[in-house]
Amino acid sequence: MTPAHPTDGPSRDEARRRGVAAAAGHVTPGDEPEARRHLADPSPRVRATALASLARMGRAADADVATALADPDPLVRRRACAVAVGHPDVDVTACLDDVDDMVVETAAWALGERGLAPGVVERLAALATSHRDALCREAAVAALGALGDPGGLPAILAAAADKPAVRRRAVLALAPFEGAEVDAALRHALADRDWQVRQAAEDLLGAGGTGDGDDDGPAEDDGG
Repeated sequence: MTPAHPTDGPSRDEARRRGVAAAAGHVTPGDEPEARRHLADPSPRVRATALASLARMGRAADADVATALADPDPLVRRRACAVAVGHPDVDVTACLDDVDDMVVETAAWALGERGLAPGVVERLAALATSHRDALCREAAVAALGALGDPGGLPAILAAAADKPAVRRRAVLALAPFEGAEVDAALRHALADRDWQVRQAAEDLLGAGGTGDGDDDGPAEDDGG
């Protein structure tokens, strides 16, 4: 007996609604009422697309973004974090505590893109040194490097001893900083087990290579 697929119909309808919501942001000058109509759609994919359409046409309000940040679905919250880059008055820091790691990662990126704001460096530093997920720690380190605030330097230096991908990001994040601690961290990275970490350190120090050519071997496995 062939199993029934009761979601086939709704899935096709969802795709249609999502297409309508997306198209609203691509017409000139933009169909704001159509996009807004889909902000309350039962599908999170459609809601996320509707928010992106409003952002594309420059009609997303702070209230729209704040509402989406509190959406029950992480897909919508991730999109809201990305859109929030252009809405500096909307608080994104609460999303650093989200149960969904991809929301946390996107929130960290957004905070780095928005520039310095009260309490942001401290929150990102805590994330960079304590979050269970390496991608979230890496995103926080990258954001601290983008902000370039001295208050974030200790967390970046600590991240230079994390997993390979985080170490690579930490080395790159040291670019805006100067001082003996920074120089020491970069020189230590020249002997890292991961060749990409070594290469990043060489680039920042102007060492010009180690003479190993392209035979440095694969990057160290990040592990579990």
